[in-house]
Amino acid sequence: MNRPGAVVIVGESIAGLTAARELRRRGYAGSLTMIGREPEGAYARPPLSKEVLREATYEAHLAYPHADLDLAYIRSAAVGLDASSRIVSTADGRFVPYDALLIATGADARRLARTAQAGELVLRTLADARLIRRRIERARSAIVVGAGFLGLEVASACVAQGVEVTVVDSEPPLLRHLGPFVSERVGAHLTRHGVRLIQAAEHVHLVGDPVTGVALSDGSTQSADLVITCAGDVPAVAWLSGTGLADSVGVAIDERCSTSIPGVYAAGDVAYLIPGTGERASRAPFWSNAVAQGKVAAASILGEPRPHPPRDDYFWTEILGLPVKVVGPLPVNGDPTSIEGDVDAGDAVLRWESPGANPTVVAYGRKVPVGRLRRALVRAAP
Repeated sequence: MNRPGAVVIVGESIAGLTAARELRRRGYAGSLTMIGREPEGAYARPPLSKEVLREATYEAHLAYPHADLDLAYIRSAAVGLDASSRIVSTADGRFVPYDALLIATGADARRLARTAQAGELVLRTLADARLIRRRIERARSAIVVGAGFLGLEVASACVAQGVEVTVVDSEPPLLRHLGPFVSERVGAHLTRHGVRLIQAAEHVHLVGDPVTGVALSDGSTQSADLVITCAGDVPAVAWLSGTGLADSVGVAIDERCSTSIPGVYAAGDVAYLIPGTGERASRAPFWSNAVAQGKVAAASILGEPRPHPPRDDYFWTEILGLPVKVVGPLPVNGDPTSIEGDVDAGDAVLRWESPGANPTVVAYGRKVPVGRLRRALVRAAP
């Protein structure tokens, strides 16, 4: 297969930067253009909720190095794709031709505000993190809508600044990801640190204009100085309208990160693997997954064998000083099949195994290097 003369990557994400670096590492010396809408360029997003909300100086460590990649940068959002002519159009009026295209536009924060309702805070970009950090510094109380990984990291940042926090969700903390066994213990950990948990019977609504609180289905309202929506994300696919590449889940890819259109690939939070029979289509918007897919996409663009599968199920978080590392597919179901250590003391390794499925290993409170967790996963595999 001939190597493409011009490769265009849309999205300054970790998936996009990883693909660019992998292309150069594999000897691709052709034209490489990156289209991105971030004024700061490419930077790491996981630290936004883990470090940047607490410490402004950490911003100096966010940027991804790329000066050695010989990239042509277009600092404008992609707004359209003509796949038949192989041209990407941008908001500043450019028309960028390509031989191979990588879609790596990631995802946007899911919003709950009504049309024209002002003041909703979400956390997806560096600008979001800066704004929320300034608001935390002036707040005495906060409501976090969403008890997933991001919501609990935001709540942790608030508690660290002495802010009283209420977390609202229709499910207990992390239930949809880590099941009832871990959820119950995480909930108790949050409560011990003064976090108030409200389980809403249905989805909540933001109240006020600008937003000052939330309304619950029982008619009651909760108000706070600061209200932050952490209700998941949606794939950034509006610019692909009319191409047939995107649906409500994202952009479907195969094991080589190829899409349904020849010469077009996708990787990262915007993409999802075509599900097998009986499986549900879903994205896995984790950093390690984006890195794995970026490398696979680069190999596929060059017509070379993929270096590994396009999925790496690894994720970590820290909730009020409690580190949690996960290797293996999520969600897990039921109680763990084995426990090493003391869960209630926050010092344990949990395993979930089931016939015919890949196992999952979770370091709950115990500081275990990810390499050791991966080795434990191999030992636990059926």
